[in-house]
Amino acid sequence: MRLLNRYILKQLLTPFFFSLLVIVFILFTQFLLRAIDRFLGKGLDLPTIFEYLFLNLGWITALAVPMAVLVAALMSFGQMSEDNEIGAMRSSGISFTAIIKPAIIVGFIIASILILFSAFIMPEMNFKARMLSGDIYRKRPDMNIEPGYFMDDLPSYSMIIKDKEDDVFKEVRIFSKGSSNTQTSIYSKTGKLSTIDDAIVLDLFDGEIHELDVKDYSNYRRIEFTKHKITIPADDLFLSRRDTTSRSDREMTLGMIKNKRKDMFDRINIVKSRIGKAFVRTGIDSLVPLDFSTSEIILNSYLENFKSDTSKIESEIYRKEKDIDIARRQLRNEYNLLRSYSKSNNKYLVEFHKKFSLPVACILFILTGASLGVLFRKGGFTIAIGLSWGFFLVYYILMIGGEDLADRNILSPFVGVWGPNAILFLIGSYLLIYTVREQPPLKININPFQKFFKK
Repeated sequence: MRLLNRYILKQLLTPFFFSLLVIVFILFTQFLLRAIDRFLGKGLDLPTIFEYLFLNLGWITALAVPMAVLVAALMSFGQMSEDNEIGAMRSSGISFTAIIKPAIIVGFIIASILILFSAFIMPEMNFKARMLSGDIYRKRPDMNIEPGYFMDDLPSYSMIIKDKEDDVFKEVRIFSKGSSNTQTSIYSKTGKLSTIDDAIVLDLFDGEIHELDVKDYSNYRRIEFTKHKITIPADDLFLSRRDTTSRSDREMTLGMIKNKRKDMFDRINIVKSRIGKAFVRTGIDSLVPLDFSTSEIILNSYLENFKSDTSKIESEIYRKEKDIDIARRQLRNEYNLLRSYSKSNNKYLVEFHKKFSLPVACILFILTGASLGVLFRKGGFTIAIGLSWGFFLVYYILMIGGEDLADRNILSPFVGVWGPNAILFLIGSYLLIYTVREQPPLKININPFQKFFKK
């Protein structure tokens, strides 16, 4: 039995590593084609380029591993079934559950490694990749100028152009920024931007300069020019690395997500406390209704009862109306804030579950892929990649849809993230049961249709 387990592991691991390399190569090539414009004209050294590409391999690998597991299961079990090895094992008294057991163990090992990778290593890679991408983007400001958009990357100046042909700007407008005593605006028909070792050079043609003294508006100067050159010192031309603690949800480890959610719960409790105090100030007991519409109904009902009390004088009713109106405005703001905090909390909870759901899918893909491989009795790479691509595409669409619904508070994070895994588990279990019983997964009785057509 130990020899058989080794053989099955060899049949599974070889196509796994092969398909993993192929899938990573395809995804990495697609990413490189989209990102190559960030490198062109930036004057980056090779280590920086390789670092940026390596950091983005994190999310590519996390996405490729489950698909590679499915391809490997389809290829290995499809090939063994095509070569009648599965039938020979069964005829020797070995059940299909014993045959698939080593593959499931491999799935658990891959899932465990991927959980650790997704929880601790990939967030750091995503964070450093985003930081480096922003630093590269700012390295050469001339590459970022688009017609009709303000450019604020230049030190001391903002600039906007109407059109651009190759490296020539048309209808250039430049405005000084900062706390200078003189406000300067420059207009030119054409212009060019170039860089030297430690500065940015703006060559402007056929334009005029307007200077206004901020302290004395009567002090105004207008200068016409045929050619004007602006030299702006810019230390940022050389790639400078930023260090910041601000991270998105996909750049957080499990500990960071836990601390962030604790902070969100503290903020939610503070808002709920303010809501209760707002009710108390109006004379109602400390309440925290589920939403603003319920709060408004309570306030209106209380005000109507207060007005119907004949012992209340007109001035008391007027003050109570004012108090209710103030409380209504405060509650509207508080519930909007509460909704925002709840949405942020859901976003972090979704990311928390995602770090486990995608790795666990590797085990489910083993069940599904092994059963499909035995049923189709084909072990070719083309067939395996085609079937796995279809399955993984459906799974990924369901996962993205569930994540989006959970982020918008339509579904709970648990249901939104684990729902696709539940569907995949049902499909895999269904296929596995019928493969163990050596029956086709969809048994259709065609006798009623034959009798109908004979009549």
